[in-house]
Amino acid sequence: MIVGLHHVLLAAPPGSEARLREFYAGVLGLTEIPKPPELAGRGGVWFGGPGLEIHLGIEEDFRPARKAHPALLVDDLDELAARVPDAIPDGLLPGYRRIYVDDPVGNRIELLQVV
Repeated sequence: MIVGLHHVLLAAPPGSEARLREFYAGVLGLTEIPKPPELAGRGGVWFGGPGLEIHLGIEEDFRPARKAHPALLVDDLDELAARVPDAIPDGLLPGYRRIYVDDPVGNRIELLQVV
């Protein structure tokens, strides 16, 4: 039986690791997780936070995820929205305030706060 979610994998283009670190660690406040040595040679970067991991894997023929996305619960949506000027607000999910942002390579990320 399923007991939880381990991680979400998003794709990224070659050479984008520095930009991903700036966004996922610098803007979202996640912590970089060292990749196992067996996987580190593939490129990409992994991040973690309370109860979640986001793995960004390198894909040669990269296309950003525009519809599929991780949805991350946050405790201060206004603070994060101020860090991402292009955030798109969306009030369509009852019980939550939420915004959509793009990571530096164009993947869609949903940020939600319980109201």
